Amino acid sequence: MGRGRRLRLRGGVLGAPHRGRGPADGGRDTAEGRRGAGLSHRALPGRELEPARRSSRAGWQGGAGSRCASRVEPVGRREGANVTTEAWILGALRTPVGRYGGALSQVRPDDLAAHALRGVVERTGIAPSDLEDVVLGCANQAGEDNRNVARMAALLADLPIEAAGVTVNRLCGSGLEAVANAARSVMVGEADAYLAGGVESMSRAPWAVGKPERAPARGERTMHDTALGWRFVNPEMERRGHTDSLGQTAENLAAGYGIGRERQDRFALRSHEKAIAAADEERFKTELLAVETPSGAVAADEGPRRNTSLEALGRLRPVFRADGTVTAGNSSPLNDGAAALVVSSADYGRRHGLEPLAVIRAVAVAGVAPRIMGIGPEPATAKALSRAGVDLAEIDLIELNEAFAAQSLAVLHAWGLEDDDPRVNANGGAIALGHPLGCSGARLLTTLLYELRRRDARWGLATMCIGVGQGIAMVVERPR
Repeated sequence: MGRGRRLRLRGGVLGAPHRGRGPADGGRDTAEGRRGAGLSHRALPGRELEPARRSSRAGWQGGAGSRCASRVEPVGRREGANVTTEAWILGALRTPVGRYGGALSQVRPDDLAAHALRGVVERTGIAPSDLEDVVLGCANQAGEDNRNVARMAALLADLPIEAAGVTVNRLCGSGLEAVANAARSVMVGEADAYLAGGVESMSRAPWAVGKPERAPARGERTMHDTALGWRFVNPEMERRGHTDSLGQTAENLAAGYGIGRERQDRFALRSHEKAIAAADEERFKTELLAVETPSGAVAADEGPRRNTSLEALGRLRPVFRADGTVTAGNSSPLNDGAAALVVSSADYGRRHGLEPLAVIRAVAVAGVAPRIMGIGPEPATAKALSRAGVDLAEIDLIELNEAFAAQSLAVLHAWGLEDDDPRVNANGGAIALGHPLGCSGARLLTTLLYELRRRDARWGLATMCIGVGQGIAMVVERPR
């Protein structure tokens, strides 16, 4: 499918409206925008994924007899509701993304986050005493990132004691959720200035074992690697079919959407090629903050592979199913990294003579069946676009987290975009750059902001899938 089919989703606006497109002046949820592809988001666990069928009504319905989760009702301003303020992003920085066991594995996650917080405060020049809260995403929190890593990092960054800290966990979407939380607080007028972002050190994630059920020690004593995936699973979740591994969910999408191995490998290769080109042209230079380690400074992402090829990727064996198509080469790796952004009210920015990198126009989350969790960006994006009052065709740049090539290709298909749409992950994605879970949402938002500025573009979309069946999306507008 080409770009000829426009996703037209219009509705109300999260925050102060920037254009008149709400229900009062004809904004509506159109059938064209609800046309997905291939699968019902609510496919029942344990059933084969059924092709979506056209409904006699506008839009489409899923094969499991459910209504499409992407149907979005307009979100208008309620009568008598308070006008909210704009949430500005004043600054954004990220550390390089380190390989699993690589250079950044020598740095504790709380120290890594503190480094990013210090850096973005210095970059923007805001007064630390103005900060209300530090909101960080972190998906693990089982090791050195325990006991509220946001508060730990704020203290280690020498921020004022009065600046509080809170850690949020929406798994892979944690970093983007942290920025959204800060933006919501600004919009409702709680305070004027926040730090938000995310951190993850998958290299330093500890092993965990459950306590014995009774003394003397008996029962389950399995060691669980907390870096990624299921642990201490509720048997009822397993019975309901909600516990496929992340890789298995990618295989489910590959099968359901008919996405073959070569398409996945080509997508992965392009991710590396774009990331290498961006690094060579120093496009990441403005967003990167070097990290000092016992082995020296780390100033560049460790993931992109300059010498990979389609042939090399094709030689890799499937990881999750013997007859599958998902490999280590067309999946995102395990990584370490941190990112931090300054989120403020428009009034604060103007009072201090600061220009925003972008204005946050809309945020949305959505749930999907856990066994096809990778399709989560599709319904989340539909909601976010509706709330922002823009069409997908109007979006200048898209950062879609590449958890897996199969998952990314399924989302592109659902959007009606080509596999190599030039707006998507212009500087490479997580397959090349890496996916430090709690950091990734803040990382890809940071990359999006600077690429929008470099191109003098206006609209940006950051979106990602989330384990256990969710999606998150954020629409930003760059003032021009």
